Amino acid sequence: MDLPTQYRYLYHPPTSQAVIRQLPEDFQVVEIPSFVAEGEGEHEFLLIRKTGENTDWVAKLLAKFCQVPIKDVGYAGKKDRHAVTEQWFSVRLPITRKINWTLFGGDSIHVLESVRHLRKLRLGALLGNRFTIRLRNLTDEAGFIKRIETIKAGVPNYFGEQRFGHEGGNLTKGLALINGEYKERQRHKKGLYISAVRSWLFNHVASERIAQDLWDTVLPGDMMMLSGSRSHFLAETVDENLLSRMKEHDIHLSGPLWGRGSTLVKDEAADWEDEVIRPWGSVTERLEHLGLQQERRALRLIPEGLKAIKESDGQWLLSFSLPAGSFATSVLRELCTPVPAGVEDK
Repeated sequence: MDLPTQYRYLYHPPTSQAVIRQLPEDFQVVEIPSFVAEGEGEHEFLLIRKTGENTDWVAKLLAKFCQVPIKDVGYAGKKDRHAVTEQWFSVRLPITRKINWTLFGGDSIHVLESVRHLRKLRLGALLGNRFTIRLRNLTDEAGFIKRIETIKAGVPNYFGEQRFGHEGGNLTKGLALINGEYKERQRHKKGLYISAVRSWLFNHVASERIAQDLWDTVLPGDMMMLSGSRSHFLAETVDENLLSRMKEHDIHLSGPLWGRGSTLVKDEAADWEDEVIRPWGSVTERLEHLGLQQERRALRLIPEGLKAIKESDGQWLLSFSLPAGSFATSVLRELCTPVPAGVEDK
């Protein structure tokens, strides 16, 4: 089954292109935690800076170094491997056990801070992430500067290419898995592949909303998401107050994260989504059978504190913050066409 993955641009395709990730430090991520460790308890919280390493690998190294089961290691979210990232991990350790953290890691992994807490760090326990991204060999700088101001009003909250794997491999395996054509024993990989299918459906709905000029239009029965929250409410009537809150970025339109049960939108919004999703009924039906529940995700993503500093001709430093679960690449794709290092010369 071929799925449409050429998602629409909100502001038409950008005229600029730039090299990204020439060096790991060209893409930096700092986690914004949702709480502060209390300073006591059987879980040691560690702020770790890692370069060119993925989160799961660091977690395994921590478990081995501390001689504890991997289940006793926690983190709030996975971070990009091809970057310099700072994030919190937790390790369950007896209060009396003292560890010299300078001995852990090496050139690519450094413990910056340690503090005790009562509970394990769980997935999702973060507000978001701060990004600092260096763009090299940027073309059409004038066009880029104009786009910076434009996208402050928001971009499509697409799931990024990382969710779908190299050349869409996670999505391909996810489709094969839900169709009974592929089996995966490892639970976390199975979840990754299924999530790719669910994420594709969301992206498709978001893209169609743009294509049909409904990006800023609230339909009766739309589910509205509160900014920075998973809370939502039904737009039973569309009035000036609702539209004003949309304009002020207090609330956003939402798209489906498909699962079992009735769709959360109603009336005209439900009719529209049904029309968009109906051709992919075999996909949604199989997602429902997996036991996932219907959820919603904001369609609009606001890059908070967006700034661009020119370091030299063709080289810019971009910085912004995003809520948890959002992708910096979704901001980048509306600004310029990212080119991996070395590709622009081929």
